[in-house]
Amino acid sequence: MGKMIAVTGGAGFIGSALIRHLISNTNYSVVNIDKLTYAGNIESIAEVAGSSRYHFEKYDICDGLEVRRIFKQYQPDIIMHLAAESHVDRSIDGPGAFVQTNIIGTYTLLEATREYWLTLDAQKKERFRFHHISTDEVYGDLEGLDSFFTEDTPYAPSSPYSASKASSDHLVRAWQRTYGLPTLVTNCSNNYGPYHFPEKLIPLVILNALEGKPLPVYGQGEQIRDWLYVEDHARALALVAGQGEIGETYNIGGHNEKKNIEVVRLICELLEELAPHKPKGVYQYTDLITFVSDRPGHDMRYAIDASKIERKLGWKPEETFESGLRKTVEWYLSNKQWCQHVQDGSYQGERLGESA
Repeated sequence: MGKMIAVTGGAGFIGSALIRHLISNTNYSVVNIDKLTYAGNIESIAEVAGSSRYHFEKYDICDGLEVRRIFKQYQPDIIMHLAAESHVDRSIDGPGAFVQTNIIGTYTLLEATREYWLTLDAQKKERFRFHHISTDEVYGDLEGLDSFFTEDTPYAPSSPYSASKASSDHLVRAWQRTYGLPTLVTNCSNNYGPYHFPEKLIPLVILNALEGKPLPVYGQGEQIRDWLYVEDHARALALVAGQGEIGETYNIGGHNEKKNIEVVRLICELLEELAPHKPKGVYQYTDLITFVSDRPGHDMRYAIDASKIERKLGWKPEETFESGLRKTVEWYLSNKQWCQHVQDGSYQGERLGESA
């Protein structure tokens, strides 16, 4: 019999990819805890929601009573914590929600987890893991082109979002150090792929281009990011949760550094090939590129050294940026109904699979 995994934020972009991977490629059972904010889309899990190994609980991780009830009912062997507010622009406009979910929510979850963990028998307690999923943005900005974030890079967050995630990372490590809670932390680079919420760069560019709308690029698009295909990330997360060493941190990156303007131009090239019939008045997709005022405090470069997870656990990405981006563009072209439901807001009215 496979393990029971509790996934917080499992209706989000990375969480849904993780759940699809766990149900499709392992014998694990999953209980998905998600309050379904704007970023949670139950349609993203539709392909596995009918499995007898999948369960859904619509609750906020800040609701300690319900979290405790869920743990008691499902008896998880591993908790994988992905629930978070995650959009930098939104954190600048309204940081309070980020403090509440990312800091208070993580604290509430840790305390519920610690209480649950203390009730376990010796064998189950030994197997138990709390895996906290975080971001490379906690490390701040890299100078030059030769340095990389390692697991020992000091934290220097720049935005309310990254500061709240840094705080949650510190809480997780403190609960391991002080209480002995068996924790793991992973920090990932920029994810992309199917089911990505359309306000993020890659899906925004794809969908705007198809509609003949401007393709907004901050500043001159010189910001550099390391891009990680979301299904590669899901494989890495499952591997760390199952085989990672307690108390350790693992950086997960795609080995794909690109300037934002390069990413936008590559998407335009793919669309010229895959969607040659353009909206009226558009000669080339690149004509839609529009440079806009830069984001306040915008970090210029993120790049992950992912050698530890490859060395210790044997993981490395299967997708190159070119292969992953092609799959992503093809997915958006083939799943216009999913995109339409997000764009018109109707996805928030659909609550498929809420029953356990």
